[in-house]
Amino acid sequence: MSLNYVIRVLDDLDAIDACAWDALLAIQDAPTPFMRHAYLSAMQRSGSACPETGWTLRVITLWQASAKGDTLAAACAVYLKTHSRGEYVFDFAWADAYERHGLAYYPKALVACPFTPVPGSRLLAESPHARQALMSALRQWCEGQELPSLHILFASDDDLKACQQAGMLERSQVQFHWQNQGWRDFDDFLGSLNQEKRKKIRQERRKVQQAGVTFRAVRGPDMQADDWALLVRCYQQTYWEHGNPPYLQPGFFEAMQKEMPENWLLFVAEHGSQAIGISLIGLRLDAQGQPDVAYGRYWGALARVDCLHFEACYYQPIAWCIAQGVKRFEGGAQGEHKMARALLPTPTHSAHWLAHPDFSDAVERYLARESQGVSHYMDELQAHSPLKKG
Repeated sequence: MSLNYVIRVLDDLDAIDACAWDALLAIQDAPTPFMRHAYLSAMQRSGSACPETGWTLRVITLWQASAKGDTLAAACAVYLKTHSRGEYVFDFAWADAYERHGLAYYPKALVACPFTPVPGSRLLAESPHARQALMSALRQWCEGQELPSLHILFASDDDLKACQQAGMLERSQVQFHWQNQGWRDFDDFLGSLNQEKRKKIRQERRKVQQAGVTFRAVRGPDMQADDWALLVRCYQQTYWEHGNPPYLQPGFFEAMQKEMPENWLLFVAEHGSQAIGISLIGLRLDAQGQPDVAYGRYWGALARVDCLHFEACYYQPIAWCIAQGVKRFEGGAQGEHKMARALLPTPTHSAHWLAHPDFSDAVERYLARESQGVSHYMDELQAHSPLKKG
């Protein structure tokens, strides 16, 4: 299938023209800003996702030759991982089983956005034929490198079709997303919830207001140096409070400020004249440059205020999305508590290939059982929807 294409494996995303990469991304079934050339390149250049942190980038590319020169027909970013951190699709038990049997689980091949559990297109291609050829080239490369496994995380529907045709195993998880149903304002939205949830949200918002906290929303192009500095400080503090070093280096945020500020929205919590917290939202823009999908990304606070997290991470973004006509707000990985804020369960999918046949069979059986559990879990969650019946 790949005979129609020239296959090149690169170790630097900047070896590919950014406009060509982003043009390919734009025609996918589920493009997100987190697969933009600038975003992935910033991960690498800032030292956030690099060999020293266990992320060694390789870019699998397919080129169509012509008299005018080669044209990028398909591409994907694949990372050689020496651990499983920063992925949000957990395979630690698989790695442990390999180790107990004296086998090496790492390095593994990972097709994903580093530290970014956002569903979207991973296998960028100009056509289904090119996507299948890319999938074939990716598998052949993994086999040629004698890698034990390949994982494609938070894949789009078109990606999954290519993975299924390649015989990969499918895995499902659950995230929580808010869907705009055309509400006029936040009160109109509250009116769609059952009384218990409506009362709870009003109580939580009142606590933040009575604490004297106000919010301002600022789009990336209008963010000042102090806003970016506050963002980095709050982001880092959140990680340190949980006993973990921050994944993202300051250089990553500097790159976002310079190269794709239009894709960011910052909510700043203020007490008097003092900024005490932030919530950072990613934005996907439509063909007219207007935001149509919002993604909850990072949050942090420098002072403790009851219910500040809910206000900053859910209520302020939802109110903004309603006012701007944004159709969807994705709340990020895990978190049943999001359902009480009307973020409803949504399945996400990944695909996996394991070279060892016995382990592949064992994982396939495990995933079959897990899939049944996820299906029952979805049913239970949907039975407790915060929306009014009917």
